[in-house]
Amino acid sequence: MTIPIQPAASAVAAAPQANDVLHMMRPGPLQLAASPPLSLYIHLPWCLRKCPYCDFNSHEWRGEGDAAAVPEQRYIDALIADLDAALPLVWGRTVHTIFMGGGTPSLFAPESIDRLLGAVRARLRLEPGCEITLEANPGTFERDRFRAYRAAGVTRLSVGVQSFDDAHLKALGRVHDRRQAIAGVEEAAQAFDTFNLDLMYALPGQTLQGLEGELDQALALAPPHLSIYHLTIEPNTFFAKHPPALPEDDIAYAMLDRITERTAAAGLARYEVSAYARQGHSCTHNLNYWQFGDYLGLGAGAHGKLSFAHRIVRQVRVRDPQRYMAQALAGQAVAQSDDVALADLPFEFMLNALRLKEGFTLAQFCERTGLAISAIRRPLEEAEARGLLARDLHRVWPTERGMDFLSNLQAMFLPEGGAAD
Repeated sequence: MTIPIQPAASAVAAAPQANDVLHMMRPGPLQLAASPPLSLYIHLPWCLRKCPYCDFNSHEWRGEGDAAAVPEQRYIDALIADLDAALPLVWGRTVHTIFMGGGTPSLFAPESIDRLLGAVRARLRLEPGCEITLEANPGTFERDRFRAYRAAGVTRLSVGVQSFDDAHLKALGRVHDRRQAIAGVEEAAQAFDTFNLDLMYALPGQTLQGLEGELDQALALAPPHLSIYHLTIEPNTFFAKHPPALPEDDIAYAMLDRITERTAAAGLARYEVSAYARQGHSCTHNLNYWQFGDYLGLGAGAHGKLSFAHRIVRQVRVRDPQRYMAQALAGQAVAQSDDVALADLPFEFMLNALRLKEGFTLAQFCERTGLAISAIRRPLEEAEARGLLARDLHRVWPTERGMDFLSNLQAMFLPEGGAAD
C-alpha cells in the first residue's frame, strides 16, 4: 500500500491550464535551482470488492459477462492519452520509479501491464534499473501470474495480505483467506528479487497474543520489506458508518512496540513510520514521496506533485473512472491544478519528511521548497524543546517520541501553528 500525501493547496490555477508549460513557467514566488527526482504513479481503480475500511478511489470489478464489465483496454488507452497530454510538463526529465496502485492492479492482465509499461518506456526516459512496483491481492493471482508481471517489466510486487487470520480477513472484507495469503507471498518470493508484504494491526478483536501469531507467520515468509499499518476509521467508509470495536490505545501502542521489537530481531530496520526493510530493500518510490520529490499521477483520481522554477504544483485527475476515460481520451484528464502557497510549504514538506526515521537535511529542505531555514526556525526550536525532534548542524530527525506523536509534530509546521502533546 502506498499513500501519497496530498494536503490541500490554497492557490488554485485553472484546470484548462494544467498542462500548459508557459503557464507553469511564468514568474512566481519561488526560486528552485533544480527539480527533485521524478516518479510516476499510475492508479488502477478497480477491486473485486470494496473493503469496509478503504477510502481510496476504488470501484467494484465486474466480470466479462457483466453489463458493467471493466473496459480494461480502454482504460489503458486513457492512461496513455493522459501521459501524452502531460508530457510537456516533464519533458526531458528522468523517471526514477513507477508505482501501479489501486484498487487492485493485479486484476489487470499481465498483457495489459506489458502494453502500459511499453507505452511509458516509449515516451519517458527511465533510470537504468528503474524500480517498477505493482500492488497485488492474494485473491487475484493464478500460478505463474506473478512471473508474467515480472516478464512485463515489473521489478517489485506489493502483496496486500493485511492479515493471516481468517476471522480478521472476513471482518476486513478481504476476498482471500489465510491459505491464499501464504501462497501469494510464496509465489511473490519466487518470482521477484524484492517484494513488500502489507499487514494491518489493531484490528477488531485483535489481542497481543493474536498479533504475535500474525508476526510469526509474516516473518516466517522472510519478506525483504514489510509495511504495517494501524487500522484507522476513515470518513465516508462503511466502518465510519458502522464502527467496529477496536483495541484500546494502550494495547495498540503495545502492539506497535512489539512490532518494532520483532522486526528488528528479524533484520528488518524501521526506516519510515510504517515501513520496515532489510538493507537494500527500502521502497525507493515511497522514499521519493517522503523526501518531497516529484511524481506525475495518472489514472482516475490520481494525485501528482510537480516542481517548476518558480512554483510547486499539485494536480488531481478526474475521479470517476468512466468520466476519467472520456476526459483523458479528449486530453483533459486533470480536474484540478493548484499552486502550493508559500506559507503552506513548510507543513507540506514536514508532512512527508518527518515520516522518515533519518529525517531530512537542512540543505534538502531549502532545495526542495525554495525556502530559507529561517522559515522553520521557530517550530524547529519548539519541537526540539518538547523532545519531538533532534538535530545537528546538517540534519533534523524525529525522536522516538516524535514518531509516536507524528501528527502532533507535523501540525507544529502549519501556517497557523499547532500544538504537540
